Amino acid sequence: MIPNARRLRHGFAAALLAGLAGATAFAQTAPAPATPASPKRQCFSLTDWRGGWRAPNPSVIYIRVNISDVWRIDLSTPSNQLMWPDRHLVSVARGGDAVCAPIDLDLKVADTHGYREPLIAKAITKLTPEEVAALPVKDRP
Repeated sequence: MIPNARRLRHGFAAALLAGLAGATAFAQTAPAPATPASPKRQCFSLTDWRGGWRAPNPSVIYIRVNISDVWRIDLSTPSNQLMWPDRHLVSVARGGDAVCAPIDLDLKVADTHGYREPLIAKAITKLTPEEVAALPVKDRP
């Protein structure tokens, strides 16, 4: 019984080595798959956003980051609260303060009485200088 177990073990080891050798040969001869150039990931820091914002409609918010950058936040659900003049945005940083994707934002629109409505971002886009210049003056943050 023991000699059969040894043969089985040696056979298994030989098969394993042959399989590894074949995989190595395939990996060396197979061309690398073409990957499209991924766009540069654009992020901003919540500490660089000083609170300037405008909402041209209930589904879009423009925020000013630093001095000259404007970011567009598209919301998954519109909020008419954004259209009232006495409203402000509340942003909560969870973990780091880098915002690179919609899930990085925890936004709420609030009034002066403590009412807060959650806002869920579905897209964040940094506007080009040309896009910022094309915004109506009343919609610029």
